[in-house]
Amino acid sequence: MAIRSARPDELTLLQDIERAAGRCFRDIGMPEIADDEPLTLDELAPYQQAGLAWVSVDGADTPGAYLIAEYVEGNLHVEQVSVHPDRARRGLGHGLLEHLAEFAVRGGVPALTLTTFTEVPWNAPYYVRCGFRLLDDAGLTPGLREIRDREAAHGLDRWPRVCMRRDL
Repeated sequence: MAIRSARPDELTLLQDIERAAGRCFRDIGMPEIADDEPLTLDELAPYQQAGLAWVSVDGADTPGAYLIAEYVEGNLHVEQVSVHPDRARRGLGHGLLEHLAEFAVRGGVPALTLTTFTEVPWNAPYYVRCGFRLLDDAGLTPGLREIRDREAAHGLDRWPRVCMRRDL
């Protein structure tokens, strides 16, 4: 699988990938997450335009996974990483995270951050295997607190969530 920047005409495909990936949450008793709509095209476009949206593509150049990130307090924050279930367990998510880490290092960015569910096997436990560590409340920066507040307002705190960081 190759990784490249997402193109404007692929944003609807990113939404489709996220919807498909989200269905897995239904199987673990989180139907609200499974039914949550992905970011709108207007919300995705700024990531793509800023060069902060990447896709993992197959030999036919068809995306099967994507990652979008944003700068938060000098670090790169993983806003979303999704892998289509048909392409799961092939290292696509890990490859995208490594691509982001290399991009960050080239830009002098000291760390990657993200927020995630603690009890979902393909969330916090997976990110620990990818080099992220849990942040306790004392380790949260104002920007990460703001992200967590937005998530809570969206109802995501119905399930345990954490912030994580990967120093580069």
